[in-house]
Amino acid sequence: MTMPYPFTALVGQQDLRLALVLNAVSPAVGGVLVRGEKGTAKSTAVRAVAALLPGLRVVPGCRFSCEPGAADPQCPDGPHPADGGGAVERPARLVELPVGASEDRLVGALDIERALAEGVKAFEPGLLAAAHRGVLYVDEVNLLHDHLVDLLLDAAAMGASYVEREGVSVRHAARFLLVGTMNPEEGELRPQLLDRFGLTVEVAASRETDERVEVVRRRLAYDADPGAFAARWAPQEQEVRERIVAARALLPDVRLGDAALRQIAATCAAFEVDGMRADIVMARTASALAAWAGRTVVLAEDIRQAALLALPHRRRRNPFDAPGLDEDKLDQTLEQAWAEAGPDPDSEPDHDPDSDPDSDPGKGDGDGGPDPDPDPDGGGGGGGQPEPDGGAPEGDRPHPAAGDAPSDSPPPAPGGEAGPGEQPAAPAAEPFKARTLTVPGLGEGAAGRRSRARTAQGRTTGARRPDGALGKLHLAATVQAAAPHQRARGRSGPGLVLRRDDLRQAVREGREGNLVLFVVDASGSMAARQRMSAVKGAVLSLLLDAYQRRDKVGLVTFRGTGAELALPPTSSVDAGAARLETLPTGGRTPLAAGLLKAHEVLRIERLRDPSRRPLLVVVTDGRATGGPDPVALGARAARLLAAAGTAAVVVDCESGPVRLGLAGALAADLAGVAVTLGELRADTVSALVKDIRRAA
Repeated sequence: MTMPYPFTALVGQQDLRLALVLNAVSPAVGGVLVRGEKGTAKSTAVRAVAALLPGLRVVPGCRFSCEPGAADPQCPDGPHPADGGGAVERPARLVELPVGASEDRLVGALDIERALAEGVKAFEPGLLAAAHRGVLYVDEVNLLHDHLVDLLLDAAAMGASYVEREGVSVRHAARFLLVGTMNPEEGELRPQLLDRFGLTVEVAASRETDERVEVVRRRLAYDADPGAFAARWAPQEQEVRERIVAARALLPDVRLGDAALRQIAATCAAFEVDGMRADIVMARTASALAAWAGRTVVLAEDIRQAALLALPHRRRRNPFDAPGLDEDKLDQTLEQAWAEAGPDPDSEPDHDPDSDPDSDPGKGDGDGGPDPDPDPDGGGGGGGQPEPDGGAPEGDRPHPAAGDAPSDSPPPAPGGEAGPGEQPAAPAAEPFKARTLTVPGLGEGAAGRRSRARTAQGRTTGARRPDGALGKLHLAATVQAAAPHQRARGRSGPGLVLRRDDLRQAVREGREGNLVLFVVDASGSMAARQRMSAVKGAVLSLLLDAYQRRDKVGLVTFRGTGAELALPPTSSVDAGAARLETLPTGGRTPLAAGLLKAHEVLRIERLRDPSRRPLLVVVTDGRATGGPDPVALGARAARLLAAAGTAAVVVDCESGPVRLGLAGALAADLAGVAVTLGELRADTVSALVKDIRRAA
């Protein structure tokens, strides 16, 4: 087994290390979500902190890691001896949940065949059971299916996992330190799911040369001899490990006075945080900070640090909002709440942090433990640890807010000025609730909320023989298949005599997510500011709709002499909104180039993800200019997409009293439908339906 990189060898990323340590001290904080660009040692830091956790005493042979003398009374492997005799010790586990995991792999699986035939609860534990009293790590949590994230966060909140299949139920304890990592460029978590993570930190690579040099030096030393490198940092690792144990023991004695509670409540109210979870998380985090600093009293500085870790992600209400916190407003709120509360007998006045190195665990080396900067090898400076793939190191550079364009995109012209031959960028109109656009037929793609599909969740539409392991049992069909054979099988008691061939799996129909590829006309004919503002507002509305329906999105634009892929297919709709905001306009209308670029993008995506069906949304007035016979070229490109079976919608942007109907002709060539900008609005469609019903 590869030796994990030492936690104390990580320098920089103070918030990340502090958040991980606080969750190790108090798992009730609710876990931590680590957001950051690729190659910033997110995974390395998580694996490093897992190695710092104290060892566990467990009941021998218990698959659910019950604690001797305090075993779970409902443990499926119980009952266990009350005296806890014969306990064994083992290290705390780091359990990783892969993105493609199934529900049964996460929560465990029941043997329905044995349950029906023998009345036995035969349960195979899942990853939640394996992670009990350890660390559950979810890399790329934003790419995990929503229903799995819901199950995961429910278990983390309740400290238990429930598995129910056709009336058979199993419960077991599941308390763990939950850590999720994600790259915002690959898509965001829903605000409802963000709120379920206790703390969130942003990480980014350093741009300081000395720090990057030290990162590389330490990584090379670790790769050359992991054992020797870990041994050099062993004293610092042991010191932090002992401090975590001491903080855990001190935590029950930490007092959270009325003045501190008022500061917490006032802060959450001032930042208009929904619900009460933020208040509870801040209280638990502030208490953990005090215990980590060796204090039994929560100070104002603990509450401030708790707010910086617990509130930024809870202020994000839609996918185009950037997470963050106004620190000046935070300080004013805390000062006002403290003044209104008056002296608190349970608290002591703040003192100079510089006089006590333990007074502020969020400062200094970032983990409040021994300063890892002095390298046992004599190397100076500090640096974060890069991912094993050689990505960039960590640092203190501010991470781009969600919704900003990726760093490799060209910056917009200062002040929104247009470049040569371009029109000034028009602001987007106010987004609206868009009508539902779907792909015809029945798909089998990833679970979502757009088009009809066969999915693991949804309404039952039939039954079939299972392929491999049984998924969702269709009980009525199973009994119907087994009933005619009971006499031949010698049934004599009340139990049903089942064979493997009798089992039937439910066929379910739900909704899938699609790839919505926008092809936007950015030519001179679309450059009128009022029209382009309406177009951007419509596309922004469709992007918001795609976010809510769990779609991937892409953006192709065409103008001048060609087309470009402005945004490759991604789950990050806020990246699409950022590209749309700075969309340049002007020049001729190479419609055929835009359609051919879309055809190429979809061809590649079919190879990458053949189960995800595409929906092409062409936003144009239908005009085609430039080159020989541009209209015929556009028609041929459209028919090429139609021949590939691509579902298409043309959004007709033509306005004015005289209309040429070119967008309708394009929709016919695409074998799709044409809608006007006004018809995209859900309220317009609803009103039209009502008028038709009244007329009937």
